[in-house]
Amino acid sequence: MRNHKICFVAAVDITIKFLLFSELKFFKNKGYDVCVVCSPGKWLQDIKKEGITVKEITIKRNIFSPVSDVISFVKLFLYFRKERFDLVLTYTPKPGLLGCLAAKVAGVPIVANTIFGYYFHERTSYLKKRFFIFIEKVSAKCCDIVFFRNKEDFETSKKERIVKPALAEYIGDGIDIEKFNRVRFSPDFIQEKKKELGINLGVPIIGIVARLVREKGYMELLAAFERVLVKFPNALLLVVGSADLQKKDSVDPRIIKSFGIEKSTILLGERIDVDELFSVMDMFVLPSYREGFPHSIMEASAMALPVVTTDVRGCRSAVDGNITGLIVPPKDSDALAQSLINLLSNTGAAKRMGKLGRIKAQQEFDERILFRKMEEKINKLIKNA
Repeated sequence: MRNHKICFVAAVDITIKFLLFSELKFFKNKGYDVCVVCSPGKWLQDIKKEGITVKEITIKRNIFSPVSDVISFVKLFLYFRKERFDLVLTYTPKPGLLGCLAAKVAGVPIVANTIFGYYFHERTSYLKKRFFIFIEKVSAKCCDIVFFRNKEDFETSKKERIVKPALAEYIGDGIDIEKFNRVRFSPDFIQEKKKELGINLGVPIIGIVARLVREKGYMELLAAFERVLVKFPNALLLVVGSADLQKKDSVDPRIIKSFGIEKSTILLGERIDVDELFSVMDMFVLPSYREGFPHSIMEASAMALPVVTTDVRGCRSAVDGNITGLIVPPKDSDALAQSLINLLSNTGAAKRMGKLGRIKAQQEFDERILFRKMEEKINKLIKNA
């Protein structure tokens, strides 16, 4: 009997590399025939090296790109029909729409969508919200199951009647808590890593891991850090994240000079040693406007770092306020600055938060729990198809 064939569909290679890689390897090791459909990108070579088949089909992330979307839909349909997959599993909104539609039309037995985070939120305008809800309803109509990584989105789906209750499954999210574990890194390693990065010993380090786009809260963070430097002039802001030029709200790194903080900021760009970089940080910050369920917060907590984040969907679920971190209003640079200053001023409390964050990660963020839930549900669907 042949192995069951699963196709994972995403728009960009960074989603595959940094969010789904462990999932792909899990299902491959379980004996599934695993394939990936994704736009061309440099990280796909790493996927191929794992023995996973990669089909490059460009899927634009723009909200409205009708010509490109029609071409992508046709290519997806033809590929799905040719390969005769048992299951097509889509991730993020545009692949969710095009991939689920194409899979349904192509006659794929099981079509599944994964909701990392809806594009709309409590501050989205009415018309924009209704548009996104309509798109999600169309995707859901094509699905046999919709997995939710975020409890708030799961509840929103029920409230807005986006997905039929019988087809909605909350499975949570997770990371490799053994990889992101501070005990892996000795004091000597951390000292050498700081030297490699050009960081002096004893300097308090605030870190962020996020794409360089405004919706990650970079403008508020830069303004807040300007205030932090008044109180802690030797503090350092360590920025890990790639430029995202496809996005309209892309942040030009040169803007740092306008805040006068360029001498106290290190821009590292896209990195694959994020676990090592977490080890040199004293605290983590993610002042986003919108999130699904942020992996970076889960990883920071697993690394026993106190977290400062915003009171938005996803972020507030990943942090226990005043226990594993501090939660501030979105787009509020003053509140953000004060929270960072409070943690820098109270290192004992910051360390306690970090330790409790590690415990939370062990209990709630272990990816092995997520994978088991997915496998159980997928096996049941395939058996009953």
